[in-house]
Amino acid sequence: MSKTLALTEELITLRSVTPADGGCQQKMAERLAPQGFACETIASGDVTNLWARRGSAPPLLVFAGHTDVVPTGPLEQWTSDPFTPTHREGKLYGRGAADMKTSLAAMVVAVEEFVAAHPDHKGSIGFLITSDEEGPAVDGTVIVCNQLKERGEKLDYCIVGEPTSVKRVGDMIKNGRRGTMSGRLVIKGVQGHIAYPHMAKNPIHLAMPALAEMASIEWDKGNDYYLPTSWQMSNIHAGTGASNVIPGECIIDFNFRFSTASTVDGLQRRVHATLDKHGLDYDLQWTVGGLPFLTPRGHLSNALSLAIKEETGIDTELSTTGGTSDGRFIAQICPQVVEFGPTNASIHKIDEHVAVAEIEPLKNIYRRTLENLLL
Repeated sequence: MSKTLALTEELITLRSVTPADGGCQQKMAERLAPQGFACETIASGDVTNLWARRGSAPPLLVFAGHTDVVPTGPLEQWTSDPFTPTHREGKLYGRGAADMKTSLAAMVVAVEEFVAAHPDHKGSIGFLITSDEEGPAVDGTVIVCNQLKERGEKLDYCIVGEPTSVKRVGDMIKNGRRGTMSGRLVIKGVQGHIAYPHMAKNPIHLAMPALAEMASIEWDKGNDYYLPTSWQMSNIHAGTGASNVIPGECIIDFNFRFSTASTVDGLQRRVHATLDKHGLDYDLQWTVGGLPFLTPRGHLSNALSLAIKEETGIDTELSTTGGTSDGRFIAQICPQVVEFGPTNASIHKIDEHVAVAEIEPLKNIYRRTLENLLL
């Protein structure tokens, strides 16, 4: 059994359902400390974070990720215990196998091999690990990033180990993610008897023209890396449950997934302008879940792409598709942030797994990237 596979299995056995770390970060620190890393635990709320650094000179290349995993779901639906690493038909099964304990193990072993071969490498290596990525993400990576910023520690490159590959390990790198912003819109009306509409004001009827207009708006055209911004309604609720009552309000939940071609302020202004144009009486509460980030092709993506080509022969694709990640926080203090990890077809699912044949190539890609940037 390879060192990477062995460490992956050890991490899977540690039950770390968000926000628990389950001892994963201690296991990683025990491997990193002998390599010359100064390891620091940064706790916040119920969350455990690890900041580890080897060296003090620039450039600083950071490996980032999370030890927490999503809940298992119904245990009876799993073919094998989700926290007992199990091999079937060339795949390793277990919660976190793909998202993202294989990446964490591959990063650690890649660094061990790199430091052993090049103890006097230039620059520095860091690890930024949290147990709050799958949860609210308020006590995790963002806390560490804020502390690093206050200390004046500057990150130059960061690889987040999210499972980004689609069909084969190495076929996709995420060089950015869309921002996410939600709104809860309350359209106010006047409740009344449905037989006397002139004595009431139906908020459903009032809302529909404005909602239809917002559904048809082209918010932006995207850019070379992003598709156009998307606006989608997720929930509409109105009514008392009775069929003869005009409701007094209509509540709409919606979400923007927006690119760097738009801004939070710009999108909010356009929504308010549309609602005001229709003369609506409304309340609107905004929640910004994350800002978009983008790393154009440069030193980091080129080094990682070359490592993938050298290891697998694949010409990788840069993409900004998918949901949010902790890269949105790291991008506030690091100019070049990308995400790269194993295939993602089984993440968050029953019987989550990773192909065993992907594990060593993933580790080798991380090691080759270190060589490309720090030698």
